[in-house]
Amino acid sequence: MNKGSDALKQLEGKVAIITGGSKGIGKEIAKKFAAQGGKVCVLDLDDTALNETKKECFKMGLELETFQVDVCQLTKVEQTFEHIANKFKKIDILVNNAGVIRDNLFFKMTEEDWDTVMNVHLKGSFHCSQIAQQYMVREQYGRIINISSTSALGKRGQANYSAAKAGVQGLTKTLAIELGRFGITVNAIAPGFIETDMTKATAQRLGIDFKELIRTNKKMIPVGRSGKPSDIANAALFFALEASSFVSGQVLYVAGGPRT
Repeated sequence: MNKGSDALKQLEGKVAIITGGSKGIGKEIAKKFAAQGGKVCVLDLDDTALNETKKECFKMGLELETFQVDVCQLTKVEQTFEHIANKFKKIDILVNNAGVIRDNLFFKMTEEDWDTVMNVHLKGSFHCSQIAQQYMVREQYGRIINISSTSALGKRGQANYSAAKAGVQGLTKTLAIELGRFGITVNAIAPGFIETDMTKATAQRLGIDFKELIRTNKKMIPVGRSGKPSDIANAALFFALEASSFVSGQVLYVAGGPRT
């Protein structure tokens, strides 16, 4: 991918904020949006990864802004969004992608593990969405895209993560109802098995080789392959388009086969 790889710049002039955008799915969404002409702002807690992502994108001819932000810290989020809005005069798109895992069987799960996952996924999405919608309402236009997961349907060892991702879906549908009259759509993407650092961490937790985890999951996926971050970026682009204005409150399972 490079800056000129897409003849049609579908996000030309749009200002997009992507949380957790220095790695995996978030980084791929950032690259996709930048390639489509968007003014992309990436937020992440990992400053080293942010710098690496910015350098990587620069080599590809893509420009983006980076900000070290903990989405759980309301004041920092407010200040960052205000800075972005002042610089670019608006905020058009928000992708709530920041996330962590603290997997364990339920009877072993600590309160800290529960709170950490809930705070990043739910409180972080709450903070960012509530602040972003202020700017979107002013412009009578906006796209909020939340990253959920097929784990929202339940998954062994992920009581905290599953509950948080199910909560993201409920938040999505409620915001779609409340914000629709302001020209703001709110949708969610629920990835299935995607090859990322997070799934590598899952393999380590299970004590198996990552390639073995991929092979095991491929057997259960109807299309016969595991997902890539680009699969999620393509779905995010669809939700981000002006042409998708009649699609709101939806949860799109990008999992290589049927889901609820």
